[in-house]
Amino acid sequence: MSKLHFAITPDNRIAEINPRLFGSFVEHLGRAVYTGIYEPGHPKADAQGFRQDVINLVKEMNVTTVRYPGGNYVSGFNWRDGIGPKEERPVRLDYAWISKESNQFGISEFNHWCQQTHVEPMIAINLGTGTPQEAGYFIEYCNHPGGTTLSDLRVQHGDAEPYNFKLWCLGNEMDGPWQTGQMSADDYAKKARETAKILRCVDPEVELIACGSSSSMMDTFPTWDRVVLEELYDYVDYISCHQYYENEGTESDFLASFVNMDNFIETIVSTANYVKAYKRGKKDIMISFDEWNVWYLRGDPWDAPMKHKENRFKVAPPLLEDRYSFLDALVVGGLLCSLINHCDRVKMASLAQLVNVIAPIFTEADGGVIRQTIFWPFAMVANVAKGSALRHFIPAGTFSSKYGDARRIQSAVVHNAAAGKLYLFALNSDFHDSFTLDPDLSAFGQTRLAEHQLLRCDDLYAKNTFDRPDRVAPETLTASDLTLPPLSWNRITFDIL
Repeated sequence: MSKLHFAITPDNRIAEINPRLFGSFVEHLGRAVYTGIYEPGHPKADAQGFRQDVINLVKEMNVTTVRYPGGNYVSGFNWRDGIGPKEERPVRLDYAWISKESNQFGISEFNHWCQQTHVEPMIAINLGTGTPQEAGYFIEYCNHPGGTTLSDLRVQHGDAEPYNFKLWCLGNEMDGPWQTGQMSADDYAKKARETAKILRCVDPEVELIACGSSSSMMDTFPTWDRVVLEELYDYVDYISCHQYYENEGTESDFLASFVNMDNFIETIVSTANYVKAYKRGKKDIMISFDEWNVWYLRGDPWDAPMKHKENRFKVAPPLLEDRYSFLDALVVGGLLCSLINHCDRVKMASLAQLVNVIAPIFTEADGGVIRQTIFWPFAMVANVAKGSALRHFIPAGTFSSKYGDARRIQSAVVHNAAAGKLYLFALNSDFHDSFTLDPDLSAFGQTRLAEHQLLRCDDLYAKNTFDRPDRVAPETLTASDLTLPPLSWNRITFDIL
């Protein structure tokens, strides 16, 4: 067992953490909406059809924003289909997921669901089959107080107060060949620019997110991002990043996924900084990492359930229902540290997705709900990571991975001066060695260890099930030493006296 000496000081500050860093994502895909967040007739659904057992877990996670309605779905989405009396709403074919959309849950329902869960909505606009004009009509319906045909239509539909959505994504993964309406960077940038002008005309207070490359593995990356930002620098506030990780057979490589996320973020920061210099600009473009998670993509998971004709165009079919292991939870913990450590530029992020579809919350139709393993690292961070992220260095050494050298201890530190708390989050990626931490906190004055929460399991592939919902769950240690067991995720709390 190694004892690691290191110092943490309050003046070694990265930035204030934006609460939006702990967002999530709900797409009209599989059972994310229907039998996920919305299931009229369920024993725990309210009069609006919202599952209260799910809402309780969303609050327990402390999710701050939710991106909606997609995702790939948005590129064929018509917002008008989901407004007004439900019995008059059309049933449509969804090109993205080869499903049938009933539109029983639409923009009004989403607004009311956000009010119940206390999350901030992030609305994605259709820039695939959609037009800048339709985007203008959409925001007019949602945000304009009244006195126009569309804003008065919202009032007629029962929502007298405007929704006042302030976060708007200008399309989704528009460089992806799988995307309805895929286009070049030049074509996308021009369409997004005109859309941005209309959105800001209707509501000057909106914050706009440009569509970045679909992932760091795309051939278009990062040229797409440069071209888009050169056109949109004066019109947007953020550029999006999307990245998913999976265990491809080498557990140590999988645990090192945070190295890839670090490199991805730093490449986009460099690209945005170049554009700022090129444009002689004064503002920094921030990052919205609005899709990230573990997702087992191999084997065409979105296509396999639909290869036979009888499986096409079902209503809310079970798609992408990954069941997560303890190993997956460790990886998510490492990725959370990367987001915190880049909070000077990553101001928003969305764990994709929230319920049933590659999600921390998993439901049974007309049944129960469980916390998947990845629920825990997110909740352990999101509920306390308020204040400033601090730079630090834990001298635990590195191990080799396909992404390059990876820290054996991936960590993040958050200083909540207002609450008198210091939080250390740490992933021990070593398969055999424990590490005892010996932090020098003298710069904070007098401190004491308040709590050590630990997520560990004797089986890397253990999963939470309806029979064993707490197979993987955090424990609170009573010992006073700061030891990180092998293959563990840790949250250590210090009181600043």
